[in-house]
Amino acid sequence: MSESRKTPDMFDLSGQVAVVTGSTKGIGKAIAARMAQHGAKVVVSSRKADVVEAVTAEINRDFAANGGEAIGVPANIGRRPECEALVAAAMDKWGQIDTFVANAAINPYYGPLHEIPEEAFAKIMSTNVQSPIWFSGLVCPQMAARGGGNFIVISSIGGAYGDPKIGAYCLSKAADMQLVRNMTVEWGSANIRANCVAPALVKTDFARALWENPVRHETALMTYPLKRLGDPDDIAGIAVMLASRAGQWICGQTLIVDGGMMAGAGRFE
Repeated sequence: MSESRKTPDMFDLSGQVAVVTGSTKGIGKAIAARMAQHGAKVVVSSRKADVVEAVTAEINRDFAANGGEAIGVPANIGRRPECEALVAAAMDKWGQIDTFVANAAINPYYGPLHEIPEEAFAKIMSTNVQSPIWFSGLVCPQMAARGGGNFIVISSIGGAYGDPKIGAYCLSKAADMQLVRNMTVEWGSANIRANCVAPALVKTDFARALWENPVRHETALMTYPLKRLGDPDDIAGIAVMLASRAGQWICGQTLIVDGGMMAGAGRFE
């Protein structure tokens, strides 16, 4: 009788180091937790040190048995020196970064694009577009030297259409979609895969102003064929897939995760 063999886990992240920005709540926290659950060592990061410490302890408590491990590094991704320090901390601790998830984003303005204050527009573009570009330059060279890696940007379905209230945010998220296409051209030959994940409305604190709005909530329920809003784990699963062997030939893409909204655009039932 031949020796039985364990079926390879296509989603196993053992041996990987993943850095996730904005990972103390919502989508980012779910991504960091699920990557740890699949065996990765993760770097938790956001601006508030006490919250970073709490989430790091939570992940270490919950997923040590899976081989997951976390460290916390507070950082404001709108400031390049803090971006550099975040990457340096991961490298100092584990000597590598296999997956980088640019999740942190802001939207301080709701209203017509032509009325946005210059300071608010600059802040949106710096945080949502410039910082992923900074991080790509900081992590991709060491990924290339080690034979490859994954760069994931959490974009938004807003990058695919216009919006009368969050136009600047949508503009920044469309730029992120182009960023991963360009990274693919520049880094693909080094086996670095860059992709966007573009969620529709997910029930997070970041999107609270949208999903707590009764009109927007009801519209979403009518226009999403799955008849529900997204959950952070809906996005975390996609990030795990992209970082794993299961996603090894996905590169330069924007994966829309929207409960079927775009497939049935314009349908109200």
